[in-house]
Amino acid sequence: MNFNKKPDSKRKRLFVPFYKKGGLYVLCILLLFVLIGALTSIAPAYQFSSKTLSEWTSKVESTTFLYLLGMENRAFQEAFPEGQSFPKLSNTLFQLTTSIKPNDVRSLLGRELPGFSAFNNKIVVAGEGTNYTNLPIESSPPLKQILKDREAEVKEPEQEGKGDKKKKPAKVEENVVFLYNTHNRESFLPLLPKVDDPDLAYHDEANITKVSDRLAQSLEDNGIGAIVDHTDITKILQQKGMKSYQSYDVSRNVVEEAFASHEKLNYVFDIHRDSQPREVTTTTIGGEKYARIAIVVGGENADFQKNLAFAQKLNSLMEEKYPGLNRAVIVKEGPGVDGVYNQDLSKKSLIFEIGGVGNNLEELYRSADALAEVFSDFYYDAEKVSTKEKED
Repeated sequence: MNFNKKPDSKRKRLFVPFYKKGGLYVLCILLLFVLIGALTSIAPAYQFSSKTLSEWTSKVESTTFLYLLGMENRAFQEAFPEGQSFPKLSNTLFQLTTSIKPNDVRSLLGRELPGFSAFNNKIVVAGEGTNYTNLPIESSPPLKQILKDREAEVKEPEQEGKGDKKKKPAKVEENVVFLYNTHNRESFLPLLPKVDDPDLAYHDEANITKVSDRLAQSLEDNGIGAIVDHTDITKILQQKGMKSYQSYDVSRNVVEEAFASHEKLNYVFDIHRDSQPREVTTTTIGGEKYARIAIVVGGENADFQKNLAFAQKLNSLMEEKYPGLNRAVIVKEGPGVDGVYNQDLSKKSLIFEIGGVGNNLEELYRSADALAEVFSDFYYDAEKVSTKEKED
């Protein structure tokens, strides 16, 4: 009788799986080194950019990464949503290759139905009456139409805004706010007597830059220095043979030059007007008409959460002083939009959609004054906190 047979068989069974696993680990490490070598040695034009990798990973359910981290550190498992199972590998691969999420019909219809891609936007804070059917719209007619000469009638309203009733401060802070207009020729139908098509409301002088000028003046009336850039972005696009969607590439240079020239700049606001009709972009506060404001944050900026927190704080202050003035705080990302909006250049950078194509200067100026007042409250509170932290 052979007593050694059974133990030898057991040792053999234990040894084979260990051998297979060890070989698999070695093979994976070798493949990893080969992949890294290939990615770092190929021509730059074919290398993966961080933006490409970011786009890929954005298509994967966030809980997938949390689950994988939990496999290494059990502390992450406690944050995994209770009752939610690990996403199926087939679903994840399907999303990566098609950009379609099986549980989200918007990812499919957004490509097929005109205008449906707007539903990719995230409404973080919805003001009164705001929903996915009336979010801010960026109309992009051909550059030829935007540059066309049109007759304008600009009658400056009487000085009745709240910012005008204040006494000018004895001292104005150094320039800390930078205002610019990526779509600088966006105009308003009340300023263009011979234009009734909202998609043609563009002018080289009577445009959104007047609102930026008013906002800067109101900020200075509140003791905060502001710079307004009047670069004709549209004209540069024409001169360089670029398309309308490349506007943010041009305005990025404007912002970078501003930071290089003014070391005290801290807040960067890109001022736009919406293409929604007047009934969507107008409200009544204290018996007076105001152009409503929407705050837009680019969701494809790695630090967008910091800009978003800033936007939410301003929204809360605005709601306290001017209920109903703010339409929404929106995060924009995905196909069909820029998604960054130069907001990666500053952690306190926002887009303000002030009013719409149907608002007049009186309404727009009132809103600019209100925004300046709200921002001033935020700014001086932030300065107090900063000073106290330095003293401590």
